[in-house]
Formats: sequence, C-alpha cells, structure tokens
Amino acid sequence: MQRYFINESFRDQKFVRISGEDFHHITRVMRMDVGDPFYIVFENAKAASVKIKQITDSFVEADIIDLENEEKELPVYVAIASGLPKGDKLEWIIQKGTELGASEFIPFIASRSVVKWESKKEVKKLERWKRIAKEAAEQSHRQVLPVIQKPYILKELLQYSNNFDWKIVAYEEAAKEGEKSNLVRILQSAKPKDKILFVFGPEGGITVPEKNELITHGFEICGLGPRILRTETAPLYALTALSYQFELMR
Repeated sequence: MQRYFINESFRDQKFVRISGEDFHHITRVMRMDVGDPFYIVFENAKAASVKIKQITDSFVEADIIDLENEEKELPVYVAIASGLPKGDKLEWIIQKGTELGASEFIPFIASRSVVKWESKKEVKKLERWKRIAKEAAEQSHRQVLPVIQKPYILKELLQYSNNFDWKIVAYEEAAKEGEKSNLVRILQSAKPKDKILFVFGPEGGITVPEKNELITHGFEICGLGPRILRTETAPLYALTALSYQFELMR
C-alpha cells in the first residue's frame, strides 16, 4: 500500500489533509478516489492507515483509521559518511541505504574525491538527495526519513563524530591484510539506541593521512571481508551486517 510522509506530528487527530507534491501523486499518478486507503507517516515517527474522505482542487482529506504497531526502523542509529564519489553513485547509496535502514547520510570531500563540490549548486543537490531518500523511505515502508547533510570537509566530519557512540572507518588496506574481527566485535558490543558512524572512502579509498586523523579522533579500522568493494557497495554491506545482527539475530 502506498505511503506518504507528511510535515506534521501526530497529536491524536482524527483526519489529515495532504497537499503539494503528495496531493498530485495521490490524485494524478495513483489516481486514487474517495474510499481508497493508504499510509501516512508523521514527523514524530507515528504511522497510520488512512482512507480518503474527500478530494478537492488543492488537497486530499483522509480519515485516520489505525496506527501502525510494527516497528520498521533499525534498533540502532546508523550514519553513512561517504567520500564524494563520481556520477550518480551517491544517489544510489542514498536510495539503497535508505531501503536498508540508514538514519543519516553525510557526504564528505575526501582527498581522493574526483568530484569538485560547487556550493552554488548545493541547494538543488540537497533537494534532489532528500527527494530520493523520501521516495525510497516510502517504498520501503520506513517510519522515519533519513537526515541528509550537506557535504562536510574532513575537519567538520571529525568534529561531528563526537555525537556518536561507535565510529568505524572501512579501510581497504585492512581488508587486504585480513582484518575481520573489529566489525564483528563492535556489532556484538553495540546496544539498541546506540549511534554508529561508518566512514567510507570515494573511488581510490581513504588516504593514509585521513586514516591516521580518523584513528586519532577515536575511529576504529575495519575490513569488510576478503573482497574489495566499490565505494557504492561497501555502505550496503555494512547496513546488511547491521540488519542481520540487530534484527534477524535478536
């Protein structure tokens, strides 16, 4: 069933009104009519099934039928910091990472990032990334929209990392050397509600100076198995491991 995120909190109201792009999607794309059901998600992570009561020229009014009881979010808060990759790879990471339960995406300008970030295009880029995350969250029946940050430089990322309980950097050389215990140990030690920050390099990976700075600021080096993963694949590997540990094993 179709799902929409709306910009208001649930406060025991009996109906909602939906306008703007979601109104257009309901009436023009999905061609819903009075009596048709769908889901809405409020800003405070409450989701509810609703049924259309009336359709006007500018909004849809829907009665709230029942609140959703099943928990859809990962038990831990996971932020994915990706060194800016080429092309549309970051969009892929945001889309698939949202489906896999990521809570936050932090692009960062790494030493080996080929892409040159243009601040004049920042607003449009952020709007596009947020739209991709919203559509992916609706498709995967999330109850919370991921946070999308503007690109950070490494210094900003290091400062921001102080907000997290666990800080991990996926390092290609560690994988080559057979490191395979740190990620398992961290996932087994982390508790529900903990905040985990994963850092992944762009094409070419994290440089040695970047790795050293990350370690100095409390990051732990992790390998992601014996194979070398692409910059857009590694975050999905990590999120899948988290889902297995916190959702399938518990």
